[in-house]
Amino acid sequence: MIDVQSMHDSRQIEIDKVGVKNVKYPIMVFDKVNGHQHTVATIDMYVNLQHNFKGTHMSRFVEILHENKSMINMKNFPNILREMKNKLNAQTAHLEVRFPYFIKKEAPITKTPSFLEYQCSVLGHMDNTNEMKDFVVSVAVPINTLCPCSKEISEQGAHNQRGIVKIDVKFKKFFWIEDLIAMVEGCASSDIYSILKREDEKYVTERAFANPKFVEDVVRDIAKVLEQDSNFTWFAIEAENFESIHNHSAYAYLEKNKGGFL
Repeated sequence: MIDVQSMHDSRQIEIDKVGVKNVKYPIMVFDKVNGHQHTVATIDMYVNLQHNFKGTHMSRFVEILHENKSMINMKNFPNILREMKNKLNAQTAHLEVRFPYFIKKEAPITKTPSFLEYQCSVLGHMDNTNEMKDFVVSVAVPINTLCPCSKEISEQGAHNQRGIVKIDVKFKKFFWIEDLIAMVEGCASSDIYSILKREDEKYVTERAFANPKFVEDVVRDIAKVLEQDSNFTWFAIEAENFESIHNHSAYAYLEKNKGGFL
C-alpha cells in the first residue's frame, strides 16, 4: 500500500511537533513500598517533522507506548525518547506522561488505612545530540493550612482550608516520588487524609492550629528543604489555598536554579 505520510512535501516548511495528544493508557510505575504500581496515564508524544515529509506515522507512537508500558519511569525515559526518534526518523522527540499515583496512608491516631491520590507527571525532550533536555518530574500534593493572621486576631479558633502544592523538579539521579510528597506534607499545617475518625480529626485540627502557615510560608519552607538537597538542580513551587472565608484563592509561586532565584 502507498505510504502517504512518507511522500514528498514541496512547501519546505519543517514542523516543530507532530504526534499524538491525550492518549489514555494503562502503565506501570515505580512504587517505593510495593515495587510497582499500576495506573492509567494521559500521554503526549511528539517528534519534529522534516520539511520534505508530508506527515508522520501516528500509529508508531502508540506502538512505542505499548512496548514500554511497563517501563515508563525516570530511568527509562531517555530510552523511550531515543526510540521515538529512531522509529519516526526525527531529530527531536518530546514526551509527557501524567498519571494519578496512590499512597496508602494511615490515620494519625486510629491508624485506619486508606488511599490518597496525588497527581504526578514526567516530561522531557531529546534533541539531535541524543541528550535529555528539560527533564522534569512534577507532583501535586493536597495539604491543609491554618491562617496565622486569623489565629492571631481571633479570640476563638482560626480558619483553615485545603490547598494544593505543585512541585516541579530537575535532578541528577533517581528519587522516590513518595519522599518528595512526604517533604511537602511536612511543610504544611497538617496532612490530608481520606479517612479520619473522631480521635484523628481532633489530632489533625489541633496540629494545624499549632502550626499556622500562609501560602508564603509553605513555598519558603519547601524551598529551604530543596535548596539543601544537592540532587535537585532546579525547582518551581506553586501553592494555592482554596480559602474557606474568602471568595478567592490565596496563591504563591517560587522558582529557583541552584545558582539563584529567577
